Amino acid sequence: MSTPDHLTVAQLIATPGGNWGGMEKHTADLVEELVRRGHKVHVLAHPDYRNRFSPEITFHPLPTQWGRRNPLLKLRLRRTLRKLSPDVLHAQGNKAAALISGMGTQGSITVGTIHGTKSSHKDFDKLDGVIAVSKGIHQALSHPNTRLIHNGIKPHSTEVKTTHPVPRAQAFAVAVGRIEPVKQFDNLISAWATLKPTLPLYILGDGSEADTLKAQIQRLGVDSLIKLPGYENNPTAWLKQASVCVISSEREGFPYALIEALLAGCPVLSTPVNGALDLLPDESLAHSTELDALHTLLSEQLANLESLKKAQIECFAHASKELTLEAMGRRTVAFYYELLNVHS
Repeated sequence: MSTPDHLTVAQLIATPGGNWGGMEKHTADLVEELVRRGHKVHVLAHPDYRNRFSPEITFHPLPTQWGRRNPLLKLRLRRTLRKLSPDVLHAQGNKAAALISGMGTQGSITVGTIHGTKSSHKDFDKLDGVIAVSKGIHQALSHPNTRLIHNGIKPHSTEVKTTHPVPRAQAFAVAVGRIEPVKQFDNLISAWATLKPTLPLYILGDGSEADTLKAQIQRLGVDSLIKLPGYENNPTAWLKQASVCVISSEREGFPYALIEALLAGCPVLSTPVNGALDLLPDESLAHSTELDALHTLLSEQLANLESLKKAQIECFAHASKELTLEAMGRRTVAFYYELLNVHS
């Protein structure tokens, strides 16, 4: 049986609503590119996410705040998929993979994308194919049909307004991400406060640790050196002006801040997390995710940011070619067809 030129793809996000992070953004970007390529796309997700998707994408609300073993959630999901009869059922993340395990039908395939490092990826074992977003995740997989596909983005237009005004009068550093413990912004603040470099640091984002970090900044007496403006809708505009972007995370799947910075031509200093290990030269990476290692990296590299930028010119070129939405979409669709041809 031949595969169709235009696929019907169902994308499942099983997070409980509210938070909109990297995995959700990845899905929204991917389905936009799939539609641009002429495929019919359905998104199955919590009702909170309905307005995140364009009218060209058919949205199906699911009570994904329920647990993965909830029989009513599985029943709702199964009934929806029976009506859609998709060629491709694509699960985003571990919970979604667990929910669709065994739900494939004749002529369809099941695919899952792993967005972060976990102790086990057994939820993906019964799927037809697995996508990893970084080399570190890919190398840890034992599934027979895997594909490494880095995240790609569609950069913000320069005409898109920023949520907060971009500093214009001086050089500055920026960090971007959810204000959550895994990002280790407390370590970044401690290191910055100790070093007291000449350029101020702006941490763009919002989350559960925002008040704690603001209190830390006040306690250290560095209010004028470190700022937390809040969530920023257009970080690209900031990164185009920034002298350096810093990633201080304990772990990552493939950080969007890294992609956005490299596409903007902004050099990056990072802890040794997935994504950064794939793309950055050794001298741009801390030796570990601990505070002392981050402090050492910053003390060595912030003194000569021009040299840092020159050292990452090839990284910028690679990003402009490989970390685009078009490249991600092309590779994902090619994987769909490869799996469909095997199962036809």
